Amino acid sequence: MREFIQTLKGGLRHALMSAAAALIAYFPPHALGLTQAFWGAIAAIAVVQTEFHATANSARNQFIGGLVGGLAALLMFLTFGDGLPVYLGAVTLAVTICWVLRVPTASQLSGITATIILLVPHVGTPEGMLAERLSEVACGVCAGIAIVWLAAWVPFGRTQG
Repeated sequence: MREFIQTLKGGLRHALMSAAAALIAYFPPHALGLTQAFWGAIAAIAVVQTEFHATANSARNQFIGGLVGGLAALLMFLTFGDGLPVYLGAVTLAVTICWVLRVPTASQLSGITATIILLVPHVGTPEGMLAERLSEVACGVCAGIAIVWLAAWVPFGRTQG
């Protein structure tokens, strides 16, 4: 039973950190009128880990993946236009760039960002969508890092996990 209580405390702590980071990441883009502010909340939840070093690595991956994937999608769109082959080329380019930059752990997120930029319906230009996504991801990354950093100072039945 003691192990269950410790696991429950750890899960609750992580859940509260994730929810707080999501909320903090959602409000600034939403207040600025961005229609898809939920991407910031998603990034924040993805960044939050149980310890700061893991959170910093996740944040780095989120930001680099978002930047590389967004730029690859924009480059492919501006060079070749729209279509499935352009999308596939953007994903391939984004993932390859992450490997060349020696950040293969960001490659999945770069492919996901290229997918969001090129396949998710949106109003406006791809450049505008890239700027929105990067600002939302930046809010999510900052919120996740801040919450995990602050949580390190709040006693809550410290657990490993």
